[in-house]
Amino acid sequence: MKTKRICLFILICLVSFSCKQQTQTVQKEIPHLDKNGNTTQLIVDGKPFIALCGELTNNAATSPDYMKPVWPLLSQSNLNSVIAGVSWAMIEPVEGKYNFDIVGAVINEARKNNLKLIFIWFASWKNGMSSYIPDWVKKDYKRFPRVNINENDPIELLSSLSEENRDADAHAFAALMKYIKGVDSASRTVIMIQVENEAGVLLDSRDRSDIANKAYNGPVPQELMSYIDKNSDNLVPELKEAWKANGSKMSGTWEEVFGPGKPKGLVMPVRNLVPPMTQKEQDEALVTYPFYSDEVFMAWYYATYINHVVEAGKTEYPIPMFVNAWLKQREHSWPGTYPSGGPLPQVFDIWHAGCPSIDILCPDLYRPDFAYMAEQFTREGNPLFIPETSSGAQGAANLIYAVGQHDALGFSPFGIERRIQAGDELSQCYQMISRLMPLIGKHQGLNSMGAVLLIKDNPLENIEFGDYIFHTDLRFDPFNLNSRSADLGAAIFIMTAPDEFYIGGTGMSITLSQKNPEFKTGLATVEEGTFLDGKWIPGRRLAGDDTGQGRNLRLGVGYNIMRVTLYSYK
Repeated sequence: MKTKRICLFILICLVSFSCKQQTQTVQKEIPHLDKNGNTTQLIVDGKPFIALCGELTNNAATSPDYMKPVWPLLSQSNLNSVIAGVSWAMIEPVEGKYNFDIVGAVINEARKNNLKLIFIWFASWKNGMSSYIPDWVKKDYKRFPRVNINENDPIELLSSLSEENRDADAHAFAALMKYIKGVDSASRTVIMIQVENEAGVLLDSRDRSDIANKAYNGPVPQELMSYIDKNSDNLVPELKEAWKANGSKMSGTWEEVFGPGKPKGLVMPVRNLVPPMTQKEQDEALVTYPFYSDEVFMAWYYATYINHVVEAGKTEYPIPMFVNAWLKQREHSWPGTYPSGGPLPQVFDIWHAGCPSIDILCPDLYRPDFAYMAEQFTREGNPLFIPETSSGAQGAANLIYAVGQHDALGFSPFGIERRIQAGDELSQCYQMISRLMPLIGKHQGLNSMGAVLLIKDNPLENIEFGDYIFHTDLRFDPFNLNSRSADLGAAIFIMTAPDEFYIGGTGMSITLSQKNPEFKTGLATVEEGTFLDGKWIPGRRLAGDDTGQGRNLRLGVGYNIMRVTLYSYK
């Protein structure tokens, strides 16, 4: 009898241990972020994943019939994921009663077409307005208060200072995440969530409702001041300079701590144009931060509001979540001409302090200075994910640079179902990055990978690895000043051994030199090829005319991959 009891006890322990291990395995398998060297990786199905993505137009996914021809197009165009909107109004048409039929259909169709899925939670805010809130929220403006601009002018924009607004959004988002976990945690089709869309105040630099004015003229929350004090040596320059210029105070109103807000009587347009602005004012506004206390104030309240929503969702299903920003740019250079308070680089610290549950702060990146803005969004270790951007040849080149230089987690042109075609530049580039992905995953964060982005205004660039300098050039013949030249070029470089490199890209020639001027560099083996299941499959072996008689490499039309070995001599 005693022996039987011992055996039963051992069996119970084994079953308990097995269940615990299975639970831990499931937790590890859901999409999550992980550190690798000095970078962050998105882990999907146990492997590093780069979202070669596209964002559907806002309402595309609300109609299964509209999407029927779109799903196969996306798969045929080498996407591995898609971003689709799901609105608060759609899932909670009546308060407390949810309908997830469309959400389930989108998940099923993505899964059938071997696509991962990122949902946008169109809820309290979309492009600095509130057009996706349910009718029962729209109609009850007393319970769900709006932003006021100028002199008591309410607009259709939920106030971020209202707990009623915040809690209603959070309840609906938690219900959505609970549903997604129930139908998808085993298959892991849904890999990330964007929470809200381009949050911030338009048409004014801040909310001027009674509750907002009271908060603005009251003390800056101690929680934020404690964060600033604790991180004073590492704050973003814009915040550090504003705080220092106003005496580095540890308490006070928003204007006492961060400086003046928008002057009374100044009416904010959607765009600040030349005229009525002067060109000097326009240029200055791009590199300065007017009405900064208003922007910091709004950033704090948007961040804390969204943090509450994110926490409610992650309690149900803790997959990675991010927010996105409409950028400061020409003609949108005052806060209020872009959504004031959104997660832009100049207020990163405010978002880190107020919204610690969010994983990534992301740019909707259409600015021509792509390389500069990509770098700005890697401040303070923020991972780079671009949920909305341009497509075409420029988009493809930007993708190569973002992945190679900044370890981007993903790249997603907007309106993808209208813009991509199987075999176009973006589709070809997605195929190249997809084939390189196992190699990219191994080298992210290890200083053995980089990229260049060349345009007419920046036709030459050098990049260094180990003992070697790679000189990239838009000209077909780098030794001929009058050589024909590409309009655009991009390349990713991966060093797999001291003298071995894989290079993928388009539109440039590449010459090499040694860091040690006593030595010269020669091309040993140069071969075209591709990767299949992580294994290099060589194609043509190149020399002679195809390497400038051994003097340079050429990445011509299309998106090619080369394996190159080098040697030194003197």
